[in-house]
Amino acid sequence: MSPLPYETALIVGAGSGLSASLARLLAKNGLKLALAARSTEDLGALARETGAVLFACDAAKRDDVDKLFAGVETKIGEPDIVVYNASYRTRGPLIELEPDEVEKSLRVSAFAGFLVGQAAAKRMVPRRQGAILFTGASASVKGYAHSAPFAMGKFALRGLAQSMARELGPLGIHVAHFVIDGGIRSERRPASPDNPDSLLDPDAIAESYVHVLSQSRSAWSWEVELRPWVEKF
Repeated sequence: MSPLPYETALIVGAGSGLSASLARLLAKNGLKLALAARSTEDLGALARETGAVLFACDAAKRDDVDKLFAGVETKIGEPDIVVYNASYRTRGPLIELEPDEVEKSLRVSAFAGFLVGQAAAKRMVPRRQGAILFTGASASVKGYAHSAPFAMGKFALRGLAQSMARELGPLGIHVAHFVIDGGIRSERRPASPDNPDSLLDPDAIAESYVHVLSQSRSAWSWEVELRPWVEKF
């Protein structure tokens, strides 16, 4: 039995960064895992390490999301924890942005989060138990120049999480949104020797997710902001 009040978890938008750190930590806590991404080709090693079941899913498509949850229920049971970690970014001056790319950013960053959150809630509400976590970014609260589509999507995802927290919290479902205010350290983005503390450690972020999952319902957080101590805000 996990020390957390949950037994199964689904991470949507799984990859080699934050979601991998979270998968490892949840597996260490004894949870059964399912990992979903548009392509699962690069997730084999992580699945073997964590015992996770892999699912290919385009979360912006309702049929894909329905099939994902049905498959997860068959393989590991209804997920007690659902994490939405996917997003899509297109950058450029406002007058040069391609509308199709802007629409894709909104669909992946926000609409897909709604589809996943709704599918999770449909299963959790009857049980009056569960947790739905959304990964945000600096763009969730700050619209930067040349980054309007990402801000639009992340602002929408934050609004979704806040609305869901108010509606579902009284039903026993913990909804939380995480503002990751800074770059995350990775193999592709190593820390600078001149400023080693300028990037967030994905393992440390994962620990904050698990801390929120372990909170007593008498003191739930709906939002947590995480940033390196040297990051201005």
